[in-house]
Amino acid sequence: MPYREQIPIDKGLDNSLAMLSEGYLYISNRRKRFGRDIFETRVLGGQKAICIAGEEAAEVFYDESKFMRNGVAPKRVRQTLFGEKAIQTMDDANHKHRKQLFMSLMTEKRLQDCVEIFKKEGLSAIDKWENKDEVILYDEMIKILTVTACKWAGVPLNQNGVNVRAGQLEALFDSAAAVGPRHWKGRQARNALEWWLQKIIDDVRSGKLKIPEETALHQMAWYRDSDGILLNAHVTAVEVLNIIRPIVAISVYIVFIALALFENPNEKEKFVNAEADGYEMFIQEVRRYYPFFPFATARVRDDFLWKGHDFKKGNLVLLDIYGTNHHPDLWDNPDQFNPERFLDREENPYDFIPQGGGDYGKGHRCPGEWLTVEIMKASLDLLVNHMDYDIPKQELRYSMTRMPSLPKSRFIMNQVKKI
Repeated sequence: MPYREQIPIDKGLDNSLAMLSEGYLYISNRRKRFGRDIFETRVLGGQKAICIAGEEAAEVFYDESKFMRNGVAPKRVRQTLFGEKAIQTMDDANHKHRKQLFMSLMTEKRLQDCVEIFKKEGLSAIDKWENKDEVILYDEMIKILTVTACKWAGVPLNQNGVNVRAGQLEALFDSAAAVGPRHWKGRQARNALEWWLQKIIDDVRSGKLKIPEETALHQMAWYRDSDGILLNAHVTAVEVLNIIRPIVAISVYIVFIALALFENPNEKEKFVNAEADGYEMFIQEVRRYYPFFPFATARVRDDFLWKGHDFKKGNLVLLDIYGTNHHPDLWDNPDQFNPERFLDREENPYDFIPQGGGDYGKGHRCPGEWLTVEIMKASLDLLVNHMDYDIPKQELRYSMTRMPSLPKSRFIMNQVKKI
């Protein structure tokens, strides 16, 4: 007989409020309480959900034969973060076919093109910051990355419209786990952005707008699904946003880079006039240590047995991303910031999963992860080697219940000087 046992249960008819109130630590807190990396709860309207964490959990979670994504993401997430009929909601052959479109945009040349645009925009911004009494880094990076993303993707963006589009793009990922006004702001932003992009896509297809063939906008405007049919303009707009939005969201990581430099001043000296390759460990530790995605969701395809528990078809499963990146079985002193832990570290697709795990090309690991790392390296270089600044007294603590999390002050700098 196969081994089976009763997993712990977080009692309650619906623990969604507890999840919101504990945020990134909801799953980890219960794992510590139960002494297990698996437990049962009820969330999202009382649905039964199995919460898991750790390397083995990530490996089984990203097994496409066991889990599916279609119909899993809550409607409020599709209405803000992902969009309807987006790649994140697809499975099997259709997902793999569309995933290749995204992967084709991540060539070494195209990644470097995006980094160069970001560097140019960043250096230009520093010139302006010199004349400001104070600079709120997060707000400025939202604008810089909006311009960067649109230029790289081939999306025309009028200079007068930068602030509007930047605010709308930020609202997409700022509202994903929110309720109330933040959520409605995100929904309104998605409607406005999709309408804007649909008109642009229609112009590309009609020949009114000519854009380089290598850009995301061009490739997506003429992309055909596995049946050989052009995507309608609405779904195309959704997927263009799934290129632009994640680039703008790197602003969260950049603020945490600045915070890490402030909190670990001994690290900063290592990067003065250093080669970009030397930035890797620091950047990866920022991605591991600070909160970004709390967890990922999927549903069981067919019944299977794992770790003594029967996973039933249709069960909702939550993988603890933040908790896996802080798991004491995987990381020594996980609550300490220590870039040296990445020195000569063997690559493993399941124990370090800030943007998902598994295979890039076939699974649901974010194809923009490489670009995220490169933009972060470039931002570290800007902060260390291209500007001096002071950090006035401010509230730099960040919440573990607000998702996405940010230092409360959004990181204020003054006395900025270009070097």
